[in-house]
Amino acid sequence: MEISEMAVRDAYRITPEHLPDRRGLFFEAWRARALTEALGHEFTVSQVNYSVSGRNTLRGIHGTTVPPGQAKLVTCVRGAALDVVVDLRIGSPTFGMYDVTLQEAGSGIGVYLADGLGHAFLALADDTCMNYLCSEEYVPGTMIDIQALDPELAIPWGLTEPPIRSDKDAAAPTLAEAAERGLLPVYEQLVPTAARGTRTSAEGEVRL
Repeated sequence: MEISEMAVRDAYRITPEHLPDRRGLFFEAWRARALTEALGHEFTVSQVNYSVSGRNTLRGIHGTTVPPGQAKLVTCVRGAALDVVVDLRIGSPTFGMYDVTLQEAGSGIGVYLADGLGHAFLALADDTCMNYLCSEEYVPGTMIDIQALDPELAIPWGLTEPPIRSDKDAAAPTLAEAAERGLLPVYEQLVPTAARGTRTSAEGEVRL
């Protein structure tokens, strides 16, 4: 597998190598040792979540206050999604930047997000199922919601009609509003990164 650093600091794209034969194909979604080498620390899974969405459903941008934080490894296991990582951490070198990954069930591509990063996706097909491996158990009251249609972020969702969203997501503040209210986490590099992959934004665009 290839683990490459994304345009947002402390986010990584994991691209598995497919091994096809007459039965179909096989791939390793991720391996603990390889991910530890890329991150510079272990990723421990404490909770596993799934979401199932109809086409044109937009979820996020969601993050978590630090502490407790909640790192995630997100993979599309059915359907397809336009997956987005946004840096919500005040003081981060990539604050306010995003990176985009097309996630399709057959590709096995995964995205790792460190504590304090925001996540959102647009379902591109009906019955799209996303799998979330989480480093911490969910703590009520710690979720951060940011407006996915924030014009300053200008994420290229490619919408042709209004998306389906929760009332909470539709009413979420912009990144600037959240910063003014003191809702965002502050960037702290708690563990030095021992090894970083090649920075790339080949799957998406980066904007300040």
